[in-house]
Amino acid sequence: MTILVIDGQGGNIGRALVREIIEKLPDAELIAIGTNSIATSNMLKAGARSAATGENAVLVACRRADVIAGPIGIVIADALLGEVTPAMALAVGQSRAARVLIPVNRCETLVAGITDEPTASLLQDAMAKIIALAASRTNP
Repeated sequence: MTILVIDGQGGNIGRALVREIIEKLPDAELIAIGTNSIATSNMLKAGARSAATGENAVLVACRRADVIAGPIGIVIADALLGEVTPAMALAVGQSRAARVLIPVNRCETLVAGITDEPTASLLQDAMAKIIALAASRTNP
């Protein structure tokens, strides 16, 4: 199973996801893509072995992924202070992959029904969903 983690800004959500995926799903192929070099660097520091930066990397990786994980802004053009291009958002949205999105109420995007949960709690829920997806795809 191929899991794609996309993040921008400082890459803090991506870094935390990468750590958890490596720990809990060590057999998964993990690809980390940053919308900027700082985000990519932080995901590499968390242990990602396969990483890249920028729009074309997102477009290519979205075609290969079984699961895409990251902040909700990765499906919104111009999100993350403009780091997510319309082409990136379209690639994530049109991918055949399952998407696990962290509902962060920032950058002019508020998600109804979401309380201001601590990021750690949101990441735990995201990992539970990724693990369930991994189990369902390996056990038909």
